[in-house]
Parts: sequence; structure tokens; C-alpha cells
Amino acid sequence: MGNARSKKIIDFIMKIIFLASAVITIILVAFIGGYVVSQGIPFFKHIPLFDFLFGTKWAPSGDKYGLAPMLVASALGTFGAIIIAIVIGVITAIVMVEILPPKLASILSAGVDLLAGIPSVVYGFWGLMFVVPVINEVIPNTIGQGSSLLAVIIILAIMVLPIVIRMTEVSLRAIPSELKEGAFALGASHLQYIFQIQLLAAKSGTLAGIVLAVGRALGETMAVILVAGNAAIFPKSITDPVRTLTANIALEMGYAYGLHQQALFATGMVLFLIIIGINCVVQILMRPKKEK
Repeated sequence: MGNARSKKIIDFIMKIIFLASAVITIILVAFIGGYVVSQGIPFFKHIPLFDFLFGTKWAPSGDKYGLAPMLVASALGTFGAIIIAIVIGVITAIVMVEILPPKLASILSAGVDLLAGIPSVVYGFWGLMFVVPVINEVIPNTIGQGSSLLAVIIILAIMVLPIVIRMTEVSLRAIPSELKEGAFALGASHLQYIFQIQLLAAKSGTLAGIVLAVGRALGETMAVILVAGNAAIFPKSITDPVRTLTANIALEMGYAYGLHQQALFATGMVLFLIIIGINCVVQILMRPKKEK
């Protein structure tokens, strides 16, 4: 009786702890989002939302706050990085799960974990000292001398690669072995099983990894600042310098005040809403699969 009662008490305490943790997380997200919104909303009393989102010039000294160049740079940088990360990450996960011997797979897995643990500033410094000079050497006479959208894409792709690999690997390993045995019994080849059955079955986990990778790429600041060139202009080519939304906030928040500071909070609000929107879209896309 005593053990049963103590177990009930422990279960009750653990439920309270888990519930409290969930509530604290929700409160923190709501507080951060509410604070950013409250600081950014007053900006739109001076600058219309349409002019802010689609304006082409960012010049705080002249009260011109056009976010379009940064929106385009963030979108292109994230999109390019995610495409590269999906292709390399999914293939790497397949190799780790289905092709490599367990010992080699464990070594590669440890390398992926190490890659995920490297600080973003180290990625940025490596990009500044290696990637940027290589781009300038291969494609000389560019505006940013190697500091460019291309450098941003390369660095972000490397940074989000461990997320895609790990989430895809976990999803692939979670597929029941009976599914594989059934596919082989019906005459499917190993490649047919991987690309026509296993990847489809692991789709939800892979999508979750992609969403996390998109959030990481959109929110990255320090590494991007070091390799982007930080010019608030529309990139006419992949070798032009750019400035992302996060870089714009980080570069100017230290000295901004008044309307300029409100504009940066409004930029953070836009970024916050974009990430929420991406998560909502993915949840909608995944819902029919869950219902089945």
C-alpha cells in the first residue's frame, strides 16, 4: 500500500512539473511575442504597413523604412540553404540508416552531432576567412568581393544540415521492420523500398526537421553578418552583397532610438509572424496524414 501511494504521489508531482513547464513555455513565448508586437505596432502610425513591407529603400536618417530588400535577401538565403540541406541531408540520413555498417554510421552520426554543436560565430568566421575568399577567387570583380548571397546560402546550408540529417535519420529508423520485409517479399528492390516506401513513411519527421531548419536559417544573425556584405539592396545576382532581416536588427539596434527603434521592432514582428506562418502551413499539410 505504501509503495502504491508513494507512486501516486510521485506521478502527481511529475504531472504538476510537466504542466508547469508547458505553461511557463507558453507564457514565455506569449510574453516575447507580445513585447515585440507592442513595441513595433506604434511604428505603423507613422509608416503604412504596405510601404514598410514593399518599400525599396532603408534610410533611417531620412525616415525611409523599406523592408523589401531584406525580405528578399532572407527569403532567397533561406530557400537556397534549405534546398541544399534537404538534398544532402536526406541522402546522408539514408546512407547512415540503410547503407553504412553500424560502426561507420555511428562515427558519421558523431560527426553530425559535432557539426550541430559548433557556435554560429565560428561558422561565420570560417565563412569570412575561407568561403568569401574562395568565392572572390572563383568569381572575381564582384560588388562585395565574395561577401554575398552565395556565401550566406553556403554557411546557412552547413549550419542547418545537422537538423535535417538527425530528424530524417530518426524518422527512418522508426519505420517498422515489417514494412521493409513486406516490400522485399513483394519484389521491391532496395532503392525502390527507400524512395517509394521508406521516405514516404518518414515524411512527417522529415518535414518537422525542415521546419526547424527554416526557423534556424531565418533566425541566424552573427554568421550571416560576417559573410553577407550587409548592403540593404536588392541582389541582382547571387554574388551581390545582401542584408537579412536579423542582420538589419543586430546591426542597428545598438544606436537606434525613436522611430528607428520602432522600425527595428516592427522588423522583428514581421520575422516572428513569418516563422509562425510557416509552422501553421506545415501543420495544415501534415494534418491529413495524421487523420489517416
